[in-house]
Amino acid sequence: MSGQAMPCSPQEIASLFLFEKLSPEQLGRLCAEGRVERFEAGPVYTEGDPATCFYVMIEGTVVLFRRVGGDDVEVSRTSQRGVYAGAMQAYLGDRVPQTYTNSMRVTERTRFFVLPAQSFADFMQEWFPMAAHLLEGLFFGAKNTQRAIGQRERLLALGSLSAGLTHELNNPAAAAVRATATLRERVGKMRHKLAVISQGGYSRETIADLIEIQERTVERVAKAPVLSPLEASDREDELADWLDDHDIQEGWRIAPTFVQAGLDTDWLDQVAATVAEDILPAAIGWLNYSVETELLMDEIDDSTTRISHLVDAAKQYSQLDRAPHRVVDVHELLDSTLLMLSGKIGRRIRVVKDYDRSLPDVPAYPAELNQVWTNLIDNAVFAMGSAGGEGTLTVRTAREGDRLLVEFRDTGPGIPADVRSRIFDPFFTTKPVGEGTGLGLDISWRIVVNKHHGSLQVDSEPGDTRFQVLLPLTAPETETEAGTETETEAASGAETARATGTETAEEPA
Repeated sequence: MSGQAMPCSPQEIASLFLFEKLSPEQLGRLCAEGRVERFEAGPVYTEGDPATCFYVMIEGTVVLFRRVGGDDVEVSRTSQRGVYAGAMQAYLGDRVPQTYTNSMRVTERTRFFVLPAQSFADFMQEWFPMAAHLLEGLFFGAKNTQRAIGQRERLLALGSLSAGLTHELNNPAAAAVRATATLRERVGKMRHKLAVISQGGYSRETIADLIEIQERTVERVAKAPVLSPLEASDREDELADWLDDHDIQEGWRIAPTFVQAGLDTDWLDQVAATVAEDILPAAIGWLNYSVETELLMDEIDDSTTRISHLVDAAKQYSQLDRAPHRVVDVHELLDSTLLMLSGKIGRRIRVVKDYDRSLPDVPAYPAELNQVWTNLIDNAVFAMGSAGGEGTLTVRTAREGDRLLVEFRDTGPGIPADVRSRIFDPFFTTKPVGEGTGLGLDISWRIVVNKHHGSLQVDSEPGDTRFQVLLPLTAPETETEAGTETETEAASGAETARATGTETAEEPA
């Protein structure tokens, strides 16, 4: 949008703090190549358009907006003379995209000194060559540093995840190994017992009865009820007394196995009624080995199934063999991340899943959302760990208008008000040295806001801290790879915008 051209006065330009140290000759060149324009209330330029001009406000009021999803979010409003915006990085040339990174409107009649972007770049290189080189080094150095440390943050997260996964895999793997070794021993004893029975002169009918009892016992093992510790203890006492009454040796050792298999005294009465009294001890021993074998095979099955689930969760978490952008069920992503981090969460932190399963799938970059979940869960666990290691982590999903909400709530000590506005800043961390790089929340913010056109916000008080991720339910008309580093903020309003979960932009400075 073009304003009304007005005379340019070097004296008036010199009254602006940005130009107060320039010589009369330099001020004259500014007026010769630039211009003063007056804008009525309305838009001045739009985010994403080619950055053709550098604007310095002489008088009036300006408001900056940033596009977040389908909305324009206000990030700055000021009436201070001399604030500037627009083509602020023209001096970097084509090494960065030369487009407006925000939209600017004026709320009243406002005058600007307007300088073409190329003239601004030329003046910077000619009048302030050392400053231009320092700014270039600062800009690109900061981006390179941020990229390198961001990569380190990802590697640290991967290392922590690998350690947790190894721990989780070790438990079922070790259980399967132990069960296999014990099973080998029990099968050997079963072979020995079978040899004893076959040499005992039992009739064919008796052996057939034993086999029939064995089959029915195995069927009961598969249907064994889950008993409380008190119920299991009472039943063990009953079975041990029954075995002692029937002169079965080591009844105290056999009873727990039978209870785990779902057997009771009524069942043992049926066994005693089926076989002769003289072979009852051998029959009980035979059934004990059969039950132990079934229980051990169940344990191996449970262990290997657990390993399979962990591998599936790792695959889901890393999104191997999947398109980088697709429609996903966020609950699957959340479950896989919680499973991958279960070792780190530990047993002293209670996890509550408050899912709205009626929510539709959403378009997303699933591997990157998993990284967001990891960072937020890790921070919550750390916060509760610093408060004694106990607490509750609640993961909630819900629908809010045309967006999907994912909320992580912890019962930690909360985020102090004096640092809350800085938690999304790159390299800012409240963790001890060596515990974090200060990029977890910054990376999460970029993934949610820049790449998914959503928002990330926090609400905190002692005992109740909530990080809320809001994702669009539908993809924007033009999907862009917007997850790269944002340009350097140039003023004080950026921190406030991030703290409230909105996109940031350069504030006029």
